[in-house]
Order: sequence, then structure tokens, then C-alpha cells
Amino acid sequence: MKAMDFLQPQHLMISIEKEGPEKRVKQSFPLRFGRYSEIRTKDFEFCFNLNGEIKSIRGLKPDWPHPAEQFKRTMGNDWVYYTVGDKSGHEGVVSWMGEYYLPCLPYPSNPVWEIRYFSNPVIMNAFAEWSQLFANLYMANSQGMYPHARGLIERILANDDRVLYERSQELNRIIGARVSVLPPDTRHADYDVIPLIISDGCLYHCKFCCVKSDQKFQKRSKENIQEQITALKHYFGADLVNYHALFLGNHDALAAGEDFICFAAEEAYNAFGFRQRMDQRPFLYLFGSVGSFLRSEPALFEKLNRLPFYTYINIGFESMDPDTLSLIGKPVTSGQVKEAFEKMMEINATFDRMEITGNFIAGDNLSPGHDNSLALLLKHAGAKRKSKGAIYLSPLKDSPKKRELLPRFYTIKEESRLPVFVYLIQRL
Repeated sequence: MKAMDFLQPQHLMISIEKEGPEKRVKQSFPLRFGRYSEIRTKDFEFCFNLNGEIKSIRGLKPDWPHPAEQFKRTMGNDWVYYTVGDKSGHEGVVSWMGEYYLPCLPYPSNPVWEIRYFSNPVIMNAFAEWSQLFANLYMANSQGMYPHARGLIERILANDDRVLYERSQELNRIIGARVSVLPPDTRHADYDVIPLIISDGCLYHCKFCCVKSDQKFQKRSKENIQEQITALKHYFGADLVNYHALFLGNHDALAAGEDFICFAAEEAYNAFGFRQRMDQRPFLYLFGSVGSFLRSEPALFEKLNRLPFYTYINIGFESMDPDTLSLIGKPVTSGQVKEAFEKMMEINATFDRMEITGNFIAGDNLSPGHDNSLALLLKHAGAKRKSKGAIYLSPLKDSPKKRELLPRFYTIKEESRLPVFVYLIQRL
């Protein structure tokens, strides 16, 4: 570890380079992974990636809501507030998210538990403190202060708010789209993924969906995939070493087929320098639909299982109830959903480096048969390993009382033979 901590009259404690654990693990306190830089004032902790871009802000004063809570900035330039919630234990955040925190998103989404962090002046003061720190670093640099940290300070000053916004737009230009939703399983990588788009559009255009485009499904060319990889490698630059996960997008990459999926995964693995960290393989994430999943041949899953990744494929089941499928405009039958669910169970029992997970919707205005059919399906699922093959419940955005869905969530969760969590729709 290369770190230099020192105190100056401005009361800044600067760690030029710190190094946390390589392997990401579940923890109840924000543990920093990989390599990063840190600046502490009397009241706040600011962390930066290896490019000098601000990544997180955490309050240190006693009036900060909780020492484990913080702001995190995404590569899409969203500031997400991480809260531990207002309950713990059986009915707390970890029970329905599978994590010790809830990301509070700065845009409309589908949480069942809304934390109005933006109305708390103590929390929102973090941004004023970030602006003040930036100004102090500018003055320190111009006056030749902190000579040992000059390189870090210059990198930070080169990434002001305007540049950070432009960087997020550059990422969208490279991949040719904004990632409007990440697979729920990216929570295992704290949503820090490198996006590589191998297809656009969706096989279905369901009425309830608010995150997919109206484009007809179409694969990208291999030339386009290679161009993205080259540009992404340059874009992430020095901070590439901190990434351990790849998202193949966009909304139904599984429909792109074995050749495209494996080509993109192997090319990205080599170009981005992915490697196994301790006993943890890099993660590979992609979405699939009921149709693309049912059409996928065993050879695809066999080949994916041989890749140097641990692969998550998330399938949008939505409902087992015919009336609900009709209501939401999903052009599949309950029989197809059941067949795809059973295929999920079979694959999860067969392959050790792959996990198929599934999404079902939740809401107040659905057919009474929806909750009953879902509860029955999960209660009798022939799970051989309870820890594998999570089911995510996604509250519909127009549900007026999302928090009141939690008792129904717990009822389904307690009866299920598979892990059940809430799906937070988070973009990149």
C-alpha cells in the first residue's frame, strides 16, 4: 500500500493511494475495495478513484444519520444516498434487499421504502462541503501546498462538475445508449460494472415496462463490440483495475445468442485485464426474456459455464397468472413462464459457475391470482440449494402505497424455497 497521510493548516488529511481488500464481501459498514485516494476534513470523508474522480462522501460528525451511510457517485454521474433504513433484523433492509444498505436513487424508481434524505440539511450539506473542498484544493494547488499530493490534487481539479457530467455523456456515446436499468444481481458488485452493449431493443414491448426502448431487437456487429471495448478501456483508464464485473446489455442480451455473448465476454475479459481475485471470479451479468431463455440451447450454458466468469442471467418472468400477463401486455403464456421457471431450476442445479435469477412484479391493482400463483410456485420450487437462484419482486411504479406491499413480500418470502428480494430499478 502506498499512502501518505499528513495534516496541514487547512486540516486536510490526504491519503494519496490506499488499498482495500480485492475481494468484495457483504458487510454492514462501508468497506473500501481496491485502490483509491482519500481526503478527510474534520467533518467529512471524500474518496476518489484512480482517475481523480469523486466517488463517495461520508459524514464524520455525530449528527450524521449513521456512520455506515454515505453518498456514492455512479459513472452515470448520479449521486446515490446509501441508507441503512429505519428497521433492522428480520424486517430490515438486509431482509428485503439482500444487502446491508438501501440505495436511495435521485430519480423516480420503484422502492418499497422511501427515505427522504434530500429534506435533511445535515445530509445535503455534504455537497456544500464537496464544493468547499474543491475550492480549498484549488487554492492549495496555486500556493504550492501539499507538494507530495500535487499529482492527486491536479487530477481532482481536472474533474470538476462540468467535466464529470461530460464524462458521463461520453460513456453513453461510447456504448451508443444509456443503461436505463441494471440487472438486480449487480448488487453483488455494488452496481460497479463495465457496460458493453451487444444488442438493442427488446423482443417484447410490455405495457407496464418503463425502462426499455421502443426499438425492435437487433444485434450489434462484432466490429461495434470491438470498438466499444477499445474505447471503454481508454475511458476507464487507470481505474480499470478496480472493476471486477461486466454487464452485457442491453435489455435482452441473451437473445443475441451463443456466438455474440461468448465473443463479447472473452474479448472483454482479455482487454480489461479481468482476473480471479482470491477465490472470486469476475462477474458477468445479462438480461434475458422468457422467449430467448426457452430458445437457448444447452450448448450456450455449457460454454458460459466454461468462461472465466461467474455468470448471472436475469429473466423477466413477471407473473404466472394469465389475467395479470394480459393486464401488463406481456405476450407470453403462463405455461411458458412455468416452463422457463423449471428450466431456471434445472440450470441452477447443473452448473456451478452460473446462476439464473428471475423477476416477478408486485402491485396493488393486479389480478388476485397473481400473488396466489406466485406464492404457490415458490413454495413448491424444488430447490436443491436455497442460496442459489434468487427471485426478485419489482413493485410497479404506479403502486400508490409501495411500502404497504412489504407484508405481502414477507409472506411470499417466508414460504418460498428460493431466496426472495426486492428489485430496485437502478440505472448506470
